[in-house]
Amino acid sequence: MNLDYYKTFYYVALSKNFTKAAELLGNNQPNVTRSMNNLEAELGCRLFARSNRGVSLTPIGEQLFQYVSAAMNNLEQGEEEIKKTLNIENGLVTIGSSETALRLMLLERLGSFHEEHPKIHFRISSYSTPQTIQALKEGKIDFAVISTPVDIKKPLHKTPLVTFQDVLIGGSKYRELASKTRSLNELMSYPFVSLPPETGTRMFYTQYFMNQHLSFHPEIEVAATDQIRLMVRYNLGIGFCPDDLAADYIARGEVCQIHLQEEIPKRQICLVTDESKVLSSAAQKLRDALAADASYRPFFCDC
Repeated sequence: MNLDYYKTFYYVALSKNFTKAAELLGNNQPNVTRSMNNLEAELGCRLFARSNRGVSLTPIGEQLFQYVSAAMNNLEQGEEEIKKTLNIENGLVTIGSSETALRLMLLERLGSFHEEHPKIHFRISSYSTPQTIQALKEGKIDFAVISTPVDIKKPLHKTPLVTFQDVLIGGSKYRELASKTRSLNELMSYPFVSLPPETGTRMFYTQYFMNQHLSFHPEIEVAATDQIRLMVRYNLGIGFCPDDLAADYIARGEVCQIHLQEEIPKRQICLVTDESKVLSSAAQKLRDALAADASYRPFFCDC
């Protein structure tokens, strides 16, 4: 199959004239005539009726034109979609984010980016860190912004954006625990509030306790970090929370920080991309803005 023949056929059928079709194609009339003669020979039928006034489609030519026209329209629509994808000012960016990453970093950065590029639209899906990575692998999102810990392998690539510190907090019922530095072992009889086992945060604290030869078995599981703060505030238990999110509660005296002997390792918000896939210009622009933003944040840690 010679696709050039069908493209030429399409323009001859539209213009009903070999010379006009040649002009539209940037070709010459003899080449157009030759191409149509060759196509008719290959198909074994006449596609055009020639006359001094031009050409017209034969019944079988009309039949072929329906298929060729549909194919050309699809190609043109595909070309337009590609142009839209490559147009930075009219793109759609799909982002997968863990709740912690969304609250600590992503929302603020999206706000400033949207002011600069108001026609770019966002579609944000909030998952646990493992779920976000799976969505990236399946091509459901352009890139991921998640909190560590995260285990990735090529072609995925991780770029640290910001570093944050978790703290242990308790409500008024547990204020005595904040009177001095405690060991984890001292706290094992108290109820903990945490996220579900399939989340990166829960995995992080399971490992943290294991490093101290202890088991982490929260009595209350909630779906979001904000809910940990609320549960703690109403004395349903003690729980770990990013210090930036706990700061206002602590300042107002609604919760207190419980200092630990065992240092809580710092965590990171990371940008994760799939290097095997091509991003739209809009997604590239936002990805680059997020990465650049990390370079001037004072708490950035490239590790």
